[in-house]
Amino acid sequence: MGEMSWSGRRGVTMPAAARAMSDPGATGRFGAYGGRYVPESLIPACHEIEAAFREAWGDPGFRGGLDTLLTVYAGRPTPLTPARRLSRELGIALFLKREDLTHTGSHKINNVIGQALLAHRMGRQRLLAETGAGQHGVATATAAALLGLRATVFMGERDIERQELNVLRMNALGAEVVPVTTGSRTLKDACNEAMRHWVSSVDDSYYCVGSVMGPHPYPWMVREFQRVIGEEARAQCAAELPVGVPDYVVACIGGGSNAAGTFAGFADTTARLVGVEAEGGAAATFGRAGVLHGFRSLVLQDEDGQVREAHSVAAGLDYPGIGPEHAHLRDGGRARYETVNDEEVVQALLRLARTEGILAALESSHAVAWVIRAATSGEIAPGSTVMLTLSGRGDKDIASIKELL
Repeated sequence: MGEMSWSGRRGVTMPAAARAMSDPGATGRFGAYGGRYVPESLIPACHEIEAAFREAWGDPGFRGGLDTLLTVYAGRPTPLTPARRLSRELGIALFLKREDLTHTGSHKINNVIGQALLAHRMGRQRLLAETGAGQHGVATATAAALLGLRATVFMGERDIERQELNVLRMNALGAEVVPVTTGSRTLKDACNEAMRHWVSSVDDSYYCVGSVMGPHPYPWMVREFQRVIGEEARAQCAAELPVGVPDYVVACIGGGSNAAGTFAGFADTTARLVGVEAEGGAAATFGRAGVLHGFRSLVLQDEDGQVREAHSVAAGLDYPGIGPEHAHLRDGGRARYETVNDEEVVQALLRLARTEGILAALESSHAVAWVIRAATSGEIAPGSTVMLTLSGRGDKDIASIKELL
């Protein structure tokens, strides 16, 4: 990783970067991060899931079935949309990878269909999930209905209040939504409850983790299910751009699944990878090494090592940690992580809506906000090409936007 630099000729492959986003092996370690930090009773379940995933991922029948569902059900491939008016205003060429156009309205469906097929293959009858903004919960409820499984989704009470629409969608799809009333009543606490419930129901339930977090094999497995974003975008950029590879590849990041999937398609190029965090939940920026929800990574902590509460206007980024592979990419210098504040996010959401007619999710608007700031300040040079993953649509955030305005 040390030899990876930000300079160099665009389009040249970088072998060190390619190694950075490969199979982490049996230990599930990305450098100093990752691993399994779970109760002894869950170790066999993690081993079983890893073995099942490795077998399935090497099975053309499983891969073919997944690809078919992603195409005929989820709506892949998603387009790469040039943001023409905003590009002119910023003096750059901005392209949007439109995960907001998938079935259920976000990138979450890519990972959930994969894990639901794996759970079905393993003979599990129920999917357990945590959710913050509700998009992972909706995707889990959707896949469960499709495959005839039951779904139980844990969601913080505060997030239930600000994401009422997604709660109604989950209920309509037949999922049980369990309010979490402890702690900050947000995503972190939903993860706690989901893992606790998994311990007591491991024989018949499959824990469908929503991001590149949790004990091994989840960070690696979720990244592989989300890799479709980056691989599609890489091919689309090659067809669209004279140089084949954009100067910048940008994605919002909480736990980091849409960013990991996007980065995986460009890690072996000279594209500059940028993950954009919420200022109040910026573990890659302000975190220290620690253990959270079964994995070691960068975590927001106080002086006594206790996990600090995260804050974001976007419920999906309200998380005090970051996926272990992102921590590794940061330490090695292959990716950089920036922060934006709530006001910048709301203004970016409105600007994209009014220039391009695209209402992005508050989560995705973090990435848009950084691009606007960086292009305006000259940090992104005039004429640069930027590929930004628009991870979800903003319908779910209308009530929050109304309050914020």
